[in-house]
Amino acid sequence: MCGRFAVTLPSDAMAQLFAARPANDLPGVPNYNICPTNTVHAIVSDEGPEGSRQLVALRWGFLPHWYKSPTDGPLLINARSETIAEKPAFRAAVRSRRCLIPATGFFEWTKDPEGERLPWYIRPKDNDVLAFAGVWQSWDKGDDSVKTCAIVTTQANAPMSTIHHRMPVILKQSDWPLWLGEAGHGAAPLMKPAPDDALEFWRVDPAVNSNRAAGADLIKPIPN
Repeated sequence: MCGRFAVTLPSDAMAQLFAARPANDLPGVPNYNICPTNTVHAIVSDEGPEGSRQLVALRWGFLPHWYKSPTDGPLLINARSETIAEKPAFRAAVRSRRCLIPATGFFEWTKDPEGERLPWYIRPKDNDVLAFAGVWQSWDKGDDSVKTCAIVTTQANAPMSTIHHRMPVILKQSDWPLWLGEAGHGAAPLMKPAPDDALEFWRVDPAVNSNRAAGADLIKPIPN
């Protein structure tokens, strides 16, 4: 799964990297502790040739159209790749409303023998920007309207499985057009684990267990 992540790249740099037109309401960066229901950066695209991409703000926590309020059901922050095409909440979105969600790294947790949650920070070995596969939807009820998203997850690769059995789907740059619908159909094969040599990870301070924690110290290594 993916329950927290970090973004340190400035919004204008993200827009340049993803060749996207930035919106005016993007969330502030850096943010070392992005939590569910926070507003996140995302890249969406109109169907058609590249150049139609937009860098927009989405609420992390997908709201199916039948929810009467944002708290009417479970908070859907992740969508499982194995079932996304059949689940009523996601099946329309994965066909036509896919997005990229930029990240610098993400967090997962293990537990010690006493049951204490021990956080780990995971990032690319080349310290590049991650692009999570995502799906999005506009939820409209009366005067309330919010654009929401979920991160697509898959089974963990071998190194990640020592921490957690799931991981986000991480897309390489050459696959961005296909995931965004710019390069035709057939994006399902992209929903797979990252290569075993793609990521590195280390223990970080349990301060990040609080959704109110902030600052660069949250991703600094501590002794195991």
